[in-house]
Amino acid sequence: MDVKIESSWKAALAGEFEKPYFAALVRFLHQEKEQGKRIYPPGSQIFRAFELTPVDDVKVVILGQDPYHNPGEAMGLSFSVPDGVRMPPSLRNIYQEIEQDLGIRMGGSPNLEKWARQGVLLLNSILTVEAGKAASHRGIGWQEFTDAVIRYLSANREGIVFLLWGNFAKAKASLIDTSRHHVLMAAHPSPLAGGAFFGCRHFSRTNQILLSEGKTPIDWQI
Repeated sequence: MDVKIESSWKAALAGEFEKPYFAALVRFLHQEKEQGKRIYPPGSQIFRAFELTPVDDVKVVILGQDPYHNPGEAMGLSFSVPDGVRMPPSLRNIYQEIEQDLGIRMGGSPNLEKWARQGVLLLNSILTVEAGKAASHRGIGWQEFTDAVIRYLSANREGIVFLLWGNFAKAKASLIDTSRHHVLMAAHPSPLAGGAFFGCRHFSRTNQILLSEGKTPIDWQI
């Protein structure tokens, strides 16, 4: 099966693309589109996180759940929306925490490509969604695929910082070898968490860890 994904990830995940669940997943997406259903993000952006952050560049993983389901929002990067789109509440809280943690001013852009190009893999556990229906593609196989991504990074890289926010993301901690990597957990940045995300200081802590690993810290300012 020919999957259009960045070459280092294509090699790393070659075995996944040959498994029955992935063929069923692709078949499902084709059928949905043939029935006239609108799927987000656009096909060219489903693997955008992988395109911007090749395997050997990954220093940090921020795990989201599934794409935004409103028009023009999903762009293949967890928590990110394109320039010109209203900033989602969770991202607004993330920016607020960065300002408090690092003492910097965040701008109005909700586009996180700058982070991705520095080695922050902005990975949603589920990579597609039907328009207007949150978590509608939860059971089609994406989680098996993205769990394989996490396992691959855990087994084949060293010193990655995994940021797991909320119970859904925290449940992925079992996939990560903590003798090789760093796992930071916090409440979800959604307003529904009642502000429990604030004060986690994950952004300064991540940079401290990266420096201790001899890696360049992330410039979080956008």
